[in-house]
Amino acid sequence: MQRNVYRRYELGEREIPTWAAIELARLYKCSIDYLLGETDRPERNA
Repeated sequence: MQRNVYRRYELGEREIPTWAAIELARLYKCSIDYLLGETDRPERNA
């Protein structure tokens, strides 16, 4: 993923595709809900 695309996701200029959210959650070892700001708890469900 190019840096400028990632930046647009962070700024809310583009919606993040599902596949990218899954990969980022794997990379950061957290839940997708945490990435999207739906919870303050980064733990993933087993």
